Amino acid sequence: MSSNPSLGREDVPERSNRLGLDGLEFIEYTTSQPQALGQVLEKLGFRPVARHRSREVLLYRQGSMNLVVNASADAGETPVISAVALRVRDALQAYQRCLDLGAWSVPSHAQAMELHIPAIHGPGGSRFYFVDRWKEFSIYDIDFTPIPSVDPHPPALAGMGYFGVVQYIGYQRSTDWITYFERMFDFRLLPDEERFGILPKGKLMRSPCGGFLWQLIEPDPGMYADLDSDPRPECLQRIGLGTPDVGQAVRLLKEQGVEFVESSRMHPDDRGALTRNALGTVAFELVHRDSGRS
Repeated sequence: MSSNPSLGREDVPERSNRLGLDGLEFIEYTTSQPQALGQVLEKLGFRPVARHRSREVLLYRQGSMNLVVNASADAGETPVISAVALRVRDALQAYQRCLDLGAWSVPSHAQAMELHIPAIHGPGGSRFYFVDRWKEFSIYDIDFTPIPSVDPHPPALAGMGYFGVVQYIGYQRSTDWITYFERMFDFRLLPDEERFGILPKGKLMRSPCGGFLWQLIEPDPGMYADLDSDPRPECLQRIGLGTPDVGQAVRLLKEQGVEFVESSRMHPDDRGALTRNALGTVAFELVHRDSGRS
């Protein structure tokens, strides 16, 4: 996630937030190797806290972060970020507004006694969910069964919380995706000089609630002879984790076996750090965030 974001609401100027966006509810991985991915997540401080009532889905949590692992035999060998759930004021209203703006609907497969969570198609095969139940009770109270004798709210390691999502896009597709996020979700493009972490590539957008960032990264023109046949599809690539003390987070994660990218061009510092890819695709970016910011 490409120092320091003013993500507190008192610092966010008045602007349109027609969906009533209020942060990230959960991020979902789909994989045919749920146990291997679970081991990676536990090294990062996530803990399994609940199982879905009817599907092979496990809920991991630490602090304010919810992360869902969807076990699918049809998935590829490497895990993918398959969904991002957005907290909104009214889920059905948000969903309908996006459809009116041209979004594609995702059919619901909710079974008896399960919540219908509306969704639209995202980049690649991913989806965006809309969730409006997190205050008085949450979606997990209905769709998930707690794992016995497990702390349902494990504390966050080094104060970590969701900072944002990195999306890989096609060559010269930045304008298209910037327009999409501006029009669909009221995101705001940040100036190029406003950067976060240690990876200064791509375009950065801030959510209208000020709670998280979205980074769009095009392929390097020098990587492929024919950019029209870029073998890397558009996708949700990795998750950014904010922490008030990157150094402490890196030390604690290294003690748990997490490896970081360290080279002459990039290494962990006070601004940020990048974990080495696990299972071929799973990487997390640590980014400095002021203590007390949401």
